[in-house]
Amino acid sequence: MRIRSLGVIDDAVVELSPGFTAVTGETGAGKTMVVTSLGLLLGGRADPALVRIGAKSAVVEGRITVPSDAAAAVRAEEAGAELDDGALLVSRTISAEGRSRAHLGGRSVPVGVLSELADDLIAVHGQSDQQGLLKPARQRGALDRYAGEAVAVPLDKYAAAYRRLRAVATELDEITTRARERAQEADMLRFGLEEIAAVEPRAGEDTELAAEAERLGHAEALASAATLAHAALAGNPEDPEGVDATTLVAGAHRALEAVRSHDPALAVLAGRIGEIGILLSDVAGELAGYADDLDADPLRLAAVEERRAALTQLTRKYGEDVGAVLSWAEDGSARLVELEGDDDRLAGLTAERDALSAELSGLARALTEARVEAASRFAAAVTEELASLAMPHARVTIDVRQTDDPDGVEIDGRTVAYGPAGVDEVELLLAPHPGAPARPIAKGASGGELSRVMLAVEVVFAGTDPVPTYLFDEVDAGVGGKAAVEIGRRLARLAKSAQVVVVTHLPQVAAFADRQLLVEKTNDGSVTRSGVQVLEGEDRVRELSRMLAGQEDSETARAHAEELLAAARGDG
Repeated sequence: MRIRSLGVIDDAVVELSPGFTAVTGETGAGKTMVVTSLGLLLGGRADPALVRIGAKSAVVEGRITVPSDAAAAVRAEEAGAELDDGALLVSRTISAEGRSRAHLGGRSVPVGVLSELADDLIAVHGQSDQQGLLKPARQRGALDRYAGEAVAVPLDKYAAAYRRLRAVATELDEITTRARERAQEADMLRFGLEEIAAVEPRAGEDTELAAEAERLGHAEALASAATLAHAALAGNPEDPEGVDATTLVAGAHRALEAVRSHDPALAVLAGRIGEIGILLSDVAGELAGYADDLDADPLRLAAVEERRAALTQLTRKYGEDVGAVLSWAEDGSARLVELEGDDDRLAGLTAERDALSAELSGLARALTEARVEAASRFAAAVTEELASLAMPHARVTIDVRQTDDPDGVEIDGRTVAYGPAGVDEVELLLAPHPGAPARPIAKGASGGELSRVMLAVEVVFAGTDPVPTYLFDEVDAGVGGKAAVEIGRRLARLAKSAQVVVVTHLPQVAAFADRQLLVEKTNDGSVTRSGVQVLEGEDRVRELSRMLAGQEDSETARAHAEELLAAARGDG
């Protein structure tokens, strides 16, 4: 992983061991930037305050080995990324203005894609996670994660039934609480539908009637115009001496017909004049028929206007034209059927709600049983871990309980509160020594005990996470002596099956690492490329001495450091 212009780090490369890597250094040297960098590569929030003062942007680049058939590799390929010799190349850039960019396998991707990969690539266990786990609301989720499929399967079934029950209950509530509004809506729909049915409009009728009203209202003028036009084309019987268009065109046609054989061009013109004569005769005939058929009946006009007025009453209320009125009637009929079916719907929904409540009770019971079984195993595993962390008499239990609620679901004769994750409240309890009452871990442990308890919890969780890398960020705070040695030993054992990265200030933990990285600042307060060193041999002894006694050259500290390394190698 390469880090540039992030916090106190100017430009540094961090090479993590396949097994156990310990990251050490003075307080404020930039160790936590390693954690922050991993978080950014896996979709963490981009804070412009992380950009080094004076730099335009911070950049983190990483190379993560991923099997080609792993879920993370499949999701990366779906996003367009390509594996580079079995590894994913990931980069994240944060500008000083707050903009963030992400690249995966050579392709620009949304930051959300990196977040989707995170759960399959790394499990982060830090002090902030500890504080979260002190809250009972988080402890149920943690127990469910530990239980795996034993809880996940019934929880999925329960969640589906819960969502359906909430939907049915919401609909029932709407029907019952809005009964008056729905009855009023039904009355309004009935009135409208009856009003439309009384008129019986036809699609397009308003347009047809408008045209007919226009024609009837101007019948005399239309008839007069048609008569005059007919006389101009075909002549007036009362004026036999008058000249009309048909007669004139016929004369022209006869004149040309007499000589058309002498010139083909003239023959064409004679033919065209003949066509004009035929058209004039046709139009004259249609004008005569139009004038004869035109009805100037005032009674019909009155009937048309009355019908149009009735349609206008409908279009004012239900639509801009008759087509819209008919659509309103169709939709209104369907809605009225729905409203009138409320009683039947109410009965059906009530029956479905009761059936779902019974089903939910059974699923909740199965979910509780799975959690109780997992809680027993989890508590035993944590208790066993505590015995290895210098708390041999401590005992951890998990309280899985329910709260009575008259509006809840019935479980074994009790009516208890329920929610989207079941009916259970989960809380971790600690009895630090024999005879002590089991109390919530936040109240039942001292500072040093709490760190060990939470580390034991994290180690047990880590054993159930199907991820290749675990990051522990100073979860050993407040621990020392023999307990610290046991912490290092437990992390080293975990590293035999996965990659483990630990940011620590404890030499007893760092001594068990396969690789120790030292983060140190230069004189100007920055961490440069040479500021992240892989410690080996004498350099590692010197750093462990500093961690032990604050003195790199103390012979006593050096002897203790060498003894720690030898013990760690012997344990491995």
